[in-house]
Amino acid sequence: MTARKGRPAIGSSQQASSPSSTASSTPAGSSRARGAGVARGAARDRQALPDFTRPALAPSLLAAVVLLACVAFLDSSAFVFARWGVTVLALIVLVFAVRGRVWWAAVLTAAVAVCWNPVVVLPIPGQLWAALQLVAAALFIVVGITVKVPRAAD
Repeated sequence: MTARKGRPAIGSSQQASSPSSTASSTPAGSSRARGAGVARGAARDRQALPDFTRPALAPSLLAAVVLLACVAFLDSSAFVFARWGVTVLALIVLVFAVRGRVWWAAVLTAAVAVCWNPVVVLPIPGQLWAALQLVAAALFIVVGITVKVPRAAD
């Protein structure tokens, strides 16, 4: 289906489906009704969108899942992959925290990135690591919910 000049494609959802616009006998009347519907829809979309987004929520929830799932791997060599994942996700959340100007979250996620860094390993005993895994998972959930980045003005 190809688009006609100045109009949406035939059969698209952008066509006016109200009886008033299709029953109009003049083309000017139908385009006026369609234009008013588009203007109302655009105004409704602007009102429905909040002034901020939560871009850190998805990576922080993913990091929390990795942290909780990998508590069982603390003593194995597979824990290195969990460290890589947590470090990368912490740095992603750090960027969003800086963009949202939530400085306490930026400091805490930077600390998590340093502690879980697989290149320079910190010598922390196993039981303390297990506790830190749970604390870091809770931290990621709280940070993901609280970090709000302002929406760009269009």
